[in-house]
Amino acid sequence: MRILVHEFASGGGLAGEVVSASLAREGSAMRDALVADLAAIGRHEILTTVDSRFPLSAPPGVEVVALAPGAVGLDALIASAHAVWLIAPETNGCLERLARRVERNGRMLLGPGVSAIRMASDKTSLPYRLARHGIRHPETRVLRPGVDPVIAAREIGYPIIVKPARGAGCEAVRLARGARELRQVLADYPSGGGLVVLQRYVRGVAASVSLLADGRRAVPLTLNAQHVRASRRLSYGGGRTPLAHPLARQATEAAQQTCQALPGLRGYIGVDVVLTDREAVVIEVNPRLTTSYLGVRAAVAENVADLALVACLGMLPAPPRVCRRVRFSAGGRILSAGTYPEVRR
Repeated sequence: MRILVHEFASGGGLAGEVVSASLAREGSAMRDALVADLAAIGRHEILTTVDSRFPLSAPPGVEVVALAPGAVGLDALIASAHAVWLIAPETNGCLERLARRVERNGRMLLGPGVSAIRMASDKTSLPYRLARHGIRHPETRVLRPGVDPVIAAREIGYPIIVKPARGAGCEAVRLARGARELRQVLADYPSGGGLVVLQRYVRGVAASVSLLADGRRAVPLTLNAQHVRASRRLSYGGGRTPLAHPLARQATEAAQQTCQALPGLRGYIGVDVVLTDREAVVIEVNPRLTTSYLGVRAAVAENVADLALVACLGMLPAPPRVCRRVRFSAGGRILSAGTYPEVRR
């Protein structure tokens, strides 16, 4: 099978435009890791795109194509492949638009389709979908025209998280501890980014569950700690995997139930959670490869990309054996690795 890997930030989606250092670093790390893992399978022809500013030292046999500004030539590359693996943020519908281009070309998506991406990334409707399945989620209000944010925040209770309805990671996510801070956050908030939501801040351990899904069911790979700095601007600083926590089983079960509540999720999926003293609260869903992949691939004994391909074809694999405990940076660098205590020799 001929597989095209297109990572938006480092792969030419922003060619000719300014790319933030963090976006380029994380995007390049995920692209490079995924391409290496797909090439290591040895059964597929791998093609990937690059922005000439972010070159890739590709494994032997991998075809690398530089995209011109405006992603000129991307449709032709999509058409030349049997399947396409996209890595892109949900921000302002970016991932959804790219998935639509793949579907329009009649090629297989190695990940969720347009409908599932839309469901998972829309934070205005996610609370209702999760509530129907009994999945805990923070109280949320959408700042539609006519909604007074101060009144909405008072109803939820401070501290308040302010985030775009279509966003990714910690991008444009802010914390307000009172009405004055909320007004300041909203006054400085990026314009033209669509609807904004207010969400109750949940105190606890920030974590994510990495899963493989076949469109109906999901199996967990690992529970990962997230190093999130919760000041006025939230920032992600990498993580560690696997995370040993008394609520680990509850977290993975909640993540699996979340995938069942959003039909059509396929391949590698990330579900962000906060672990309180009593429960696992689902925060949001990432219908794509996440930075945690960089730690997960180093922690498990099998090729995660190969397992994700199997899941995309509708054959849900058994969870792989975790053999290492890994700490990784936001840019994907492995900071430390040791034998996982549960390994039996």
